Amino acid sequence: MRFSIVTPSLRQLDWLRLCVRSIEDQAVEKEHFIEDGGTGPELEEWVRGQAKAQLFVEQDGGIYDALNRGFARATGDVLAWLNCDEQYLPGALAAVAAEFAARPELDVLLADNLIVDGTGSYLAHRFSLVPEVSQCWWRFPVSSCALFFRRRVWQPFDTQWKSSGDWWWFMAMLQRGAKVGVLRRFIATFGETGENLGLSPITATEHAAIAAARPWWVRALAPAILVRHKARMLASGAHRVEPFDYQVFTRTSPSRQTFHVKNPTANWRR
Repeated sequence: MRFSIVTPSLRQLDWLRLCVRSIEDQAVEKEHFIEDGGTGPELEEWVRGQAKAQLFVEQDGGIYDALNRGFARATGDVLAWLNCDEQYLPGALAAVAAEFAARPELDVLLADNLIVDGTGSYLAHRFSLVPEVSQCWWRFPVSSCALFFRRRVWQPFDTQWKSSGDWWWFMAMLQRGAKVGVLRRFIATFGETGENLGLSPITATEHAAIAAARPWWVRALAPAILVRHKARMLASGAHRVEPFDYQVFTRTSPSRQTFHVKNPTANWRR
């Protein structure tokens, strides 16, 4: 099984270095495309001199345009994207490959991820759920860093969106009948750096557009939908995680650094 990983990039070299290392130490067959929007010579020199990834420097119309370009080049059986402020944990892709091999009917596989700060320290964790369309209008139990899909279901992103394009893309895939499964394992980290696209003003604007598009029945059944979501999350075990260790690359260490989580929490306070 061959993976194609795409990383959209723009002026995030410090984080990109860590992201790239976390992909390169995965013991699977893979290709990695970095789609950079024109950061400059320092990034280009580092990638071409220090990384195995293929670098493409092109002006683009935002993250989803960059992802479309990267996936158009992909030759793998399983596709995914990992942003500069994200990392794969050790053995992540091998675990994903094993799950896909064991469940050939799956089109999409979701896993769990950690939220860490700029030093790599734990903030919280997120469990994925098999999404239900009604719940996705209120709570989206999908993290892009822990999302993998087979080539057969790939469709380009709508580039009119600058922050929420993956939500619209995933909803369209659900409505086409994609078969989704969950791997109950932490396989990636999302780094809360203070500069994340998901925490930017454009995200709030686009979330308002999602809210305005909610069907009448979704609005009418909101209390029941939210109760069901909470019940499913409780049943998943997200609030019953035992203490654990994890390893990530940091800006102060050339190799993975081990962190211990004494009090795991599913409550992420931004």
